[in-house]
Amino acid sequence: MVKFRFAPSPTGHLHAGNARLAVVNALAARAMGGTLLLRIDDTDRERSKPEYEAGIEQDLRWLGIAWDEAARQSDRMDRYAAAAERLKAAGLLYPCFESEEELAAKRALRAKRHLPPVYDRAMLSLTAEQRAAAEAGGKRPYFRFKLSDGAVAWNDLVLGRREVVLGTVSDPVLIRADGTPLYTFTSVVDDLELGVTHVIRGEDHVTNTAVQIDLMRALEPRRAVPAFGHLPLISDVTGEKLSKRAGSVSVRQFRRDGIEAMALVSYLARLGSRRDPEPLTLEELAGTFDLGDFSRGAPRFDPKQLLALNRRVLHALPFEAVAARLPEGCGAEFWMAVRGNLDLLSESRLWWEVVSGEIETP
Repeated sequence: MVKFRFAPSPTGHLHAGNARLAVVNALAARAMGGTLLLRIDDTDRERSKPEYEAGIEQDLRWLGIAWDEAARQSDRMDRYAAAAERLKAAGLLYPCFESEEELAAKRALRAKRHLPPVYDRAMLSLTAEQRAAAEAGGKRPYFRFKLSDGAVAWNDLVLGRREVVLGTVSDPVLIRADGTPLYTFTSVVDDLELGVTHVIRGEDHVTNTAVQIDLMRALEPRRAVPAFGHLPLISDVTGEKLSKRAGSVSVRQFRRDGIEAMALVSYLARLGSRRDPEPLTLEELAGTFDLGDFSRGAPRFDPKQLLALNRRVLHALPFEAVAARLPEGCGAEFWMAVRGNLDLLSESRLWWEVVSGEIETP
């Protein structure tokens, strides 16, 4: 069974970049006759909020995205603990005691020697006595995963063949000193145990994917790893990174501004692909969906293009689709007469005031 997943962190509102990933994963699942898992990555206890989780689910429903299965990482802590014990038993998860200051000093020294900032594995040779002494001195260990030698390669569903030499990457921290697991680890355990077969995410995860493939093979050497695809990150119209903290690009704000769900979904589905955006339902979009259509260049999110698409959506909507959102008293004849003049549905109120004679004259 083909299974995709969308895994947002409830640390803020759903923004355009993550909404695009939700749309793409949902369409890919439909196109391949698979299912979609919604996984809430809420292991960041300080920043994760129930109201953000509820808001993300509300935004997804507004976009028309339905999921077949749901999971919450905070409910699966026992599974991560069990997986960590397996890695420790295999000698692949080792304790570390360096402070942030000590690690920063090591990186600075390597930089002076023109070496990459890769962790030196100093703690890998720690004896039991040295560990006991460190803990007796009040230090609590965090745990790193010992990466394999060599390289990890995969056929990326968007970018083509990719290869990462693991010697250029630091052994990743999987468990914090307070015992909480980090994303790199929890995501791998979930993908394996929940049967995820395809992972589509941002291009900023390419190196992380190599690490996670190595970790998957350590945990389940006989299991096939998921197929991975990485979409280039969205930039704004100037080419700068589209900020997650920019409220103007949150789905919540688009909805408040009067952007139609069909317009936003249609725009995000085709953003960065060779196909021009056009007003289509999710079913219609899935019918022509192909990950091979996406280019390797960073697409630019243009609010003017989105508004133009919203205009096309409104111009084609029947009265029945908007009746409940029109000013009281508006009928089908009014809607058919004014819809061709609208960029946003909220503008219908101004037209209603014109035809009903409610405009105040000076």
